[in-house]
Amino acid sequence: MVSAAHTTEDLQVTAGALQGELQRLESQKQALERELAAVVAHLGSVRRALGALSHLSVTGPAVADAGIPAEDARAEERQPPVMEDGAAEETGYPGEDGDGDGVEEQAAASVVGGYGRLTEQILEYLATTGGAEVRAREVAAALGRDENAGSINAVRSTLDRLVGTSRVRRAGRGLYRAAV
Repeated sequence: MVSAAHTTEDLQVTAGALQGELQRLESQKQALERELAAVVAHLGSVRRALGALSHLSVTGPAVADAGIPAEDARAEERQPPVMEDGAAEETGYPGEDGDGDGVEEQAAASVVGGYGRLTEQILEYLATTGGAEVRAREVAAALGRDENAGSINAVRSTLDRLVGTSRVRRAGRGLYRAAV
């Protein structure tokens, strides 16, 4: 017959092992949720990109034939549809259920309202500087996007992409100016 002290000790050891396993599983669950959120966001952006590309490939020749500059047509495509009462229509992105808590919904919301707008704002600002050399932080401040490091880095990344496409010149380390 097994003693009561031995059984109690076995139960405590088992409970301790299960407690440790519970903590490990909770940590693993949180890591998997973060990874899933990243995958969902990436999936949504890939779907949107494919949709935009397929839409551009369909409208590209038609836009050219209609005499509308392609850049103007793409700018119109980026605007969210507006209903009669002036409210923006739902975007209809896949996986969007309207409950406001999905990563994909947040990503879609950031694309719909201002897709490409930062690039245009930067180019407009640089055009007003008269060729002066400016830092990314100065550009961010002028655009009202200097509230946190992420916003400043978004401006910096956009400036670097514009340098890569020769729409902006790098004047030195961390210095940018309008392309002449």
